[in-house]
Amino acid sequence: MGQEFKLIAKTFMGLENVLAEELTALGANDIEIGRRMVSFTGDKEMMYRANMQLHTAIRILKPIREFKAKSADDVYNEVSAIDWSQYLDVRKTFAVDSVVFSEEFRHSKFVAYKVKDAIVDQFRERTNMRPNVSVTNPDIRLHIHIAEDKATLCLDSSGESLHRRGYRQESVEAPLNEVLAAGIILMSGWRGETDFIDPMCGSGTLLIEAALIAHNMAPGLFRKEFAFEKWQDFDADLFDQIYNDDSQEREFNHHIYGYDVDPKAVNTALRNVRAASLTNDITVTLQDFKDFEQPEEPAIMITNPPYGERISTPNLLETYQMIGERLKHAFQGNEAWVLSYREECFEQIGLRPSIKIPLYNGALECELRRYQMFGGKLKEFRSEGNILKTEEEKRVMAEKHRFKKNREFKKRLDEQEANEEGDIRSFVFHSHERKEERAPRSYRSPRPERDFRPAKDSRPSRNSSSSRSSRDSRPSRPSRPSRDSKPFDKKGRPGRPGARPFNKGKRGDR
Repeated sequence: MGQEFKLIAKTFMGLENVLAEELTALGANDIEIGRRMVSFTGDKEMMYRANMQLHTAIRILKPIREFKAKSADDVYNEVSAIDWSQYLDVRKTFAVDSVVFSEEFRHSKFVAYKVKDAIVDQFRERTNMRPNVSVTNPDIRLHIHIAEDKATLCLDSSGESLHRRGYRQESVEAPLNEVLAAGIILMSGWRGETDFIDPMCGSGTLLIEAALIAHNMAPGLFRKEFAFEKWQDFDADLFDQIYNDDSQEREFNHHIYGYDVDPKAVNTALRNVRAASLTNDITVTLQDFKDFEQPEEPAIMITNPPYGERISTPNLLETYQMIGERLKHAFQGNEAWVLSYREECFEQIGLRPSIKIPLYNGALECELRRYQMFGGKLKEFRSEGNILKTEEEKRVMAEKHRFKKNREFKKRLDEQEANEEGDIRSFVFHSHERKEERAPRSYRSPRPERDFRPAKDSRPSRNSSSSRSSRDSRPSRPSRPSRDSKPFDKKGRPGRPGARPFNKGKRGDR
């Protein structure tokens, strides 16, 4: 074990407990849960592993100085007191991100400028030269957080946000964030024990994150680089060892199914699944949710239907009625999780949720609801030894103030439409003007498209050789490029000059 130091893992509101559980499993020490963050201690190996292996972290920060900041001069003087030659030289570029909650400092960019000035002035005084600032691709990224008069200056060990896994080749309108998708799956308790279904899969984010969790694969396997690889104390051998360590990966003996009514979404999901080398585990098919049939094997369903926000859907409430109807008649004996935004949408599902969890999807305060689907009456279900809620879930559900008192979640569609002339796409969170109108996403069955298998018979037989043999081994791990390799081309296509290879191999196979 090397010398331990404090680290901060940033995440989304509502995922703090899940992140803390991940850190505990990783072996981190002194774990403390905060607001949209979890602090912990660990050595250099722990920092590398946190970046590579955490599913629900946005970035990993390493604090280098904490101080009182009552004025701009305090910020300048405290930053100047740091010996920046430990972290930077004049040939490297840097950038400063800032988050400020303070009456004294009204503009976060002003704080970032003061940090930049202190660093540049120190180098000028000592060397008559200065490092340059690079906003887009800096060698060193700093992060300063000020809450009233308490300031924390950190090195950002991640660089680009960790939700950018590296497997996404294309996207669709309003894609689900990868970190949020992973958090929802981990909250459900699913770790690959059954089949997994997303009947409105979009670009396939939930499908891919589910496969990574089922195999216990590090989500950082597909990234081109991390910020700590440019630090002066970077240990390349240690990181190669961590990257190539697949000892904790496991077999996944079930299957993941994704469906969508939009041919473009299905094509996009297929490209992303191929980029992640998970085609043996994931099947994506063109199919309307209204045609969904009872699965042959036990399964969990996790889905993120349209809210009528960034994706406009004709007959939004009818879509949710259809979701409830399909769950009731074609998903008995299984468990479904639905992430959505509007109270009346959930009402249209017409089923009683066993738990409600507040989550933010971007600026929208959403709910994740679980539905235990069973045939017959609740009394009979319980008499067989089944439970709807654990004691811990009952305790959490009984907590007051789990949701904001005055939530925009409660705003009714009819109120909104009266104020906005029936346009469901611009809501109170949209302060910007709407751009050109997009064609609404329909959930009616489209005309048949080529390159897709028909909806019926889309699920491979559990006993067929094609389905069983394809899941006999773990997916291949991508080769990691050298630090001098060029980034993806504009579309991130593998196999082109400078593109990230997704072929089978280890990090050392260069």
